[in-house]
Amino acid sequence: MREDMRVLDTVDTYHQRGWAVLEDRVSPDLLAELRLTVERISGMVRPEVVYEDESKTVRALHGCHRFDDVCARLVRDPQFVGFAEAAVGDSVYVYQFKVNIKSPREGKRWPWHQDFAFWSVEDGMPNPDAVNITINLDDVHERNGPLTVLSGSHRLGLVGSAEPASGAAGADWRDHVSANLTHSVPDAVARELAITHPPTKILGPAGTVSVFHPSIVHSSSDNLSDDRRTMLFITYNSVNNAARHLSRPAFLVDPDTTPVTRLE
Repeated sequence: MREDMRVLDTVDTYHQRGWAVLEDRVSPDLLAELRLTVERISGMVRPEVVYEDESKTVRALHGCHRFDDVCARLVRDPQFVGFAEAAVGDSVYVYQFKVNIKSPREGKRWPWHQDFAFWSVEDGMPNPDAVNITINLDDVHERNGPLTVLSGSHRLGLVGSAEPASGAAGADWRDHVSANLTHSVPDAVARELAITHPPTKILGPAGTVSVFHPSIVHSSSDNLSDDRRTMLFITYNSVNNAARHLSRPAFLVDPDTTPVTRLE
């Protein structure tokens, strides 16, 4: 009962602020296993491995739960599935799985944006009835490109037009995972929003687990340090909120809407 109340308190914080940090971290053993898995997949030559522009530096890994046993088990973690179900009030499936890697001095920024802008325009997701769960695989500090959120901005819905800032819906998916995002919130707009929606950097040691809303305005800066910054993201979506028109690769948006079953 105490555990259930703690989850509900965190869910309330999530809905009020648009983000929260969970009390429990992932275990050292699981953290070590995930780091080795990321290192192994980063060395593979496959479309799920994305690089920084004009570079061979790995920027992100996508859809790893579809082909890797460690990641497939991770998305069934009872803590994560339980929180996701409580947050959206429904059974959930894995909508996206990715690992964003910012190499020392080379990892580039993610501009201000809202995830739901992509999911709505590109994939036809009806509502932002989804949740992002993140795991710090490295220590995240002020200078290595932390995730910064504008607290409470998820209550604004889509900021401005949901139309792409450049290009058009259905454009090259690589423009959705680069430092020049198709759907972004202009810096001037983000600065104005920050007056009433305080920017918060989500920091923490490796193993920290945080959650954030699909509509919250967020970004992350270049990695200006000598420390790598790696974050793993699992997006769970309500089974009754499935995307209506999928054109992007399956490793970017999983077409399998089967409800996730928790590990025993």
